[in-house]
Amino acid sequence: MRRRLIQSTLAVVLVVIAVFGVSLVIVETRTISNSAQERVDSEALRLASIVDSRIVGDENITGTTFKNQVTDRRYAVIRIPGRDPIEVGKQPTGDVIQYTAKGESGETVTVQEPRSSVTKEVGRTLLVIGAVALLAIIAAVLLAVRQANRLASPLTDLAETAERLGSGDPRPRHKRYGVPELDRVADVLDSSAERIGRMLTAERRLAADASHQLRTPLTALSMRLEEITLTDDPDTVKEEATIALTQVERLTDVVERLLTNARDPRTGSAVSFDLDEVIKQQLEEWRPAYRSGGRAIVSSGKRHLQAVGTPGAVAQVLAALIENSLMHGGGTVALRTRVTGNQAVIEVTDEGPGVPTDLGARIFERTISGRNSTGIGLAVARDLAEADGGRLEMLQAQPPVFGLFLSRTPHKRPPRLAEDDDERTVR
Repeated sequence: MRRRLIQSTLAVVLVVIAVFGVSLVIVETRTISNSAQERVDSEALRLASIVDSRIVGDENITGTTFKNQVTDRRYAVIRIPGRDPIEVGKQPTGDVIQYTAKGESGETVTVQEPRSSVTKEVGRTLLVIGAVALLAIIAAVLLAVRQANRLASPLTDLAETAERLGSGDPRPRHKRYGVPELDRVADVLDSSAERIGRMLTAERRLAADASHQLRTPLTALSMRLEEITLTDDPDTVKEEATIALTQVERLTDVVERLLTNARDPRTGSAVSFDLDEVIKQQLEEWRPAYRSGGRAIVSSGKRHLQAVGTPGAVAQVLAALIENSLMHGGGTVALRTRVTGNQAVIEVTDEGPGVPTDLGARIFERTISGRNSTGIGLAVARDLAEADGGRLEMLQAQPPVFGLFLSRTPHKRPPRLAEDDDERTVR
């Protein structure tokens, strides 16, 4: 492309120089020739007037008289009736420019000038025109090279940017070239790079979230299946199979939720549900893992609380908090339910060392972890809570207390025993 731009620019310049140069040469040649002829004519008329004045004054007319009146390169012949011709200067050879002027006394004055002088002047003019044309061509070449570089270099950069996008590097360059059309292409490529970057980030985030969220349910499910294979009691097999099916349904809900959040993290399917059912399901799922670790998981607080949200998402949030307590905490893990204003709150706490003071609220940021974990669980949990209009907060760092706040809807509580109003503890 660079070569074509230079060639096209040079072609245009050469055509312009040819058209105007030839015209200029023709005009200048005619002008020089006409000017030389006019000089010879004026010279002859001037000499004729001098001869007339001398004849009228009866003065002597000789070649010496006109020697200083004729320039060196011209030749003059004065013919007076009844006298010999008077020659001034050296008669030129070859082609000449001449003019004959007649005086009032019948005399004639012929002035000649060699045409070679005109040819030399025309040659000098052509040399000047040629030099100007050469300078114009050099300037055109420099301008063509600069313009070609200005257009070709951005195109090369844009091609490299497109190649980087194709190779998986979606970083926008934000480079502009001062050419509106090329800048428009650069804008489109940068916008595409940003979109591709967001898509790749979303895909990586989905993969990380899916890996993190599915790991624990799959582990629990495998433990249930192992218990089924190790027992011959039909009732135990039936019970464990029922729990395993429930966990499979939860896995399905986790996958659907992750895909929904990947498409639009603000999309939720909030409904009114009973917190007791979700908490009970989490206790049953995590009790074997805590029991094997020599620890306990308990629940307490108000019963029959209704909350607005997605049960599967709330279960995932609680699972993330319970798993963090299992991995990083210590002692007994407690789930407490309470009411504040028009919100139902589920608090998860343990007896471990808590969150390091240097982390603080950053504990919810992705890849932030105080104990060499992935740093994804709490970030995903907060996203899930916010998708249904709730929020997840760290209420206390040491010992750790996390609170899940959910909107609460009024409902008629079913009749219950008096002791149901008190806090409950399930081990």
